[in-house]
Amino acid sequence: MNEMTTKAYRERFNRLFDYIDRHLDEPLTMEVLSHLASFSRFHFQRQFSGYVGLSVTRYIQLLRLRRASYQLVFSEQRRIIDIGLDAGFENPESFSRAFKKCFGQTPSQFREQPAWQPWNERMQLPERERNISMEVNIVDFEETMIAVLEHRGAPELIFESVKVFIDWRKQSGLSPNASSRTFGIAYDDPENTPPEEFRFDICGEIGTNVPENPQGVTTKRIPAGRCARIRHYGSTDRISESVYHLYREWLPDSGEELRDFPLIFHYVKRIPETAEHEQITDVYLPLK
Repeated sequence: MNEMTTKAYRERFNRLFDYIDRHLDEPLTMEVLSHLASFSRFHFQRQFSGYVGLSVTRYIQLLRLRRASYQLVFSEQRRIIDIGLDAGFENPESFSRAFKKCFGQTPSQFREQPAWQPWNERMQLPERERNISMEVNIVDFEETMIAVLEHRGAPELIFESVKVFIDWRKQSGLSPNASSRTFGIAYDDPENTPPEEFRFDICGEIGTNVPENPQGVTTKRIPAGRCARIRHYGSTDRISESVYHLYREWLPDSGEELRDFPLIFHYVKRIPETAEHEQITDVYLPLK
């Protein structure tokens, strides 16, 4: 394929991926999907498998199981049977079998004690191109008091720390999820940091100091200062795309210099309240 043909081919698949994301709760037939991508239905499944490395059916099932995983852990009020039905399974038994085959745990085992390391290893979805918002704004970030749980260790295990922080939020009532902003402070690049040295702070906005607690949550502050801000749309698994755009594309030509403070993520819309493809995260790069 020449470059223009290859680009058009990618665009057809990206349009297809976006449609699947938006209609994950609906029946997704080969006829509808092949028509959407402008492929012959006689060749569509082979084209999809060749491009993605997975069958259409397996790809859709993985997305539904991925969503179910988040709901099991972070939406504890939801019944497992309802989560399974939403994932497209006819009964709890078929959901349990598929979930265990994929992740090595039953849904109830995963809810009780999720094994995130093997989950990450098995949840290997194909790389997808995204259109990154090119708009970068210079803003003044106000000093913000935050409750912090320090995650230290493999990035793949960060959801374990997130769960601990959520438990603290619920028990303390000091940083209500509905009315307090949620942040992440990224000290290290996971691509270039040994797993055991990776550092990331999970943070919630507060109005008073955090008393001693069993979760180990402490008080810190995000200092006031100028920041370059870019908005990232979609899964935070791909947030490095927006981060690297700031560093590689915007910063060299901006005339700006960096301040001595790590990268800040503000999770504007996030799972499980928001579908993964509809997440919004503001990325702040501190400037002098």
